[in-house]
Amino acid sequence: MLKVLIPTLMLFPTIWLTPSKWLWTTTITQSLFVALISLSWLKWTLDTGWTASNTYLGTDPLSTPLLVLTCWLLPLMILASQNHINPEPVNRQRLYITLLASLQTFLIMAFGATEVIMFYIMFEATLIPTLIIITRWGNQNERLNAGTYFLFYTLAGSLPLLVALLLLQQSTGTLSMLMLPNAELTLTNSWGHKIWWAGCLIAFLVKMPLYGVHLWLPKAHVEAPVAGSMILAAVLLKLGGYGMMRIMVTLNPLSQQLIYPFMILALWGIIMTGLMCLRQTDLKSLIAYSSVGHMGLVAGGILIQTPWGFSGAIILMVAHGLASSALFCLANTSYERTHSRTMILARGMQMIFPLTAVWWFLANLANLAMPPLPNLMGELMIITALFNWSPWTILLTGMGTLITASYSLYMFLTSQRGQVPNHAINLSPFHTREHLLITLHLIPMALLIAKPELMWGWCY
Repeated sequence: MLKVLIPTLMLFPTIWLTPSKWLWTTTITQSLFVALISLSWLKWTLDTGWTASNTYLGTDPLSTPLLVLTCWLLPLMILASQNHINPEPVNRQRLYITLLASLQTFLIMAFGATEVIMFYIMFEATLIPTLIIITRWGNQNERLNAGTYFLFYTLAGSLPLLVALLLLQQSTGTLSMLMLPNAELTLTNSWGHKIWWAGCLIAFLVKMPLYGVHLWLPKAHVEAPVAGSMILAAVLLKLGGYGMMRIMVTLNPLSQQLIYPFMILALWGIIMTGLMCLRQTDLKSLIAYSSVGHMGLVAGGILIQTPWGFSGAIILMVAHGLASSALFCLANTSYERTHSRTMILARGMQMIFPLTAVWWFLANLANLAMPPLPNLMGELMIITALFNWSPWTILLTGMGTLITASYSLYMFLTSQRGQVPNHAINLSPFHTREHLLITLHLIPMALLIAKPELMWGWCY
């Protein structure tokens, strides 16, 4: 664990001491080295269980794919931000990259924590850099409103979790993730235990977000700069799913009765957010709502607590992290040229930028779960597990899949096909940097097709 955490911490002196001319080059290079070192976590020597570097930090097959995803995204975020942060004063550029590096530090410690209370503290700590990135480098005046939504939704959801964790410590005597699955904890049917059960999960469901408590997400995505959108979609939403997987194991037998309202919201949310996507005009808003739908499917897979559900959830989380991050990068490249997020104003781009249209097409296929991509594998596992739990769910998940395909094609056709508008003049050509950025999103996806057991979690 420390082999990645210490180089990440050494990014901070690098950022502040590098000459301004070499700032972007050195930070991207160092963060890419950290990402490559993190790949060594995937070489799993044990059959099951934890590999701990000390008593507080460790990895297991569930956290490893998410840790590697976190490390892989930092160089990509710095690469994506270079164009629109470069004109700013050097100290502001340094501050921006510092916030991204601090986010990575908090996320490594959150996913690597073996104590639930440390996970909770790091889960909350990610709020601060994200909030500063949204409110300081956001695009429009609405960004303060978006930051307020983001802060208060997350805080209101996670304060009951703190109380629930303290009660858990009192009743089991431990908050270690290694011990909790084996702890003797009997939840009765009393109201107190039901409220406690809900308190444990609501923070994670807000963070995912579950349909109904999702209003902070489209606002935060639309107002955030490109790196903010990438880290939100790719990793911060996954904190919710990861936390649920860790805590659900201890909450039986109450879960069998209490998951129904959340399951209904998750499955209904897939359809509702899909329909919202079909009537969006704003490109970033459409990608943000599609994230809510995918996370609804993940929540469904986790709530039923079967090996297939868990496995499908973690595969879909990793695959969605790469696909949605790529889509936000593409949306940003389009915005930097046309200065509009309205899809109809940026149409016909295939005629001017044919290679970028290929990237759009591949990213959209990943978003709609095209075989043989890992997105399909995750979705199929969750849909099968849900069908086994209740055959009626196939109606909702099937509809959701159909609508996902519809809005993905709608997004591609509206933004890429058609006549080039007359106002599209003096559009600067695409840089090698941007092509490299999308390639580095799509290559891991292609490689995961060949070796999907890296992200199966506990279940292989």
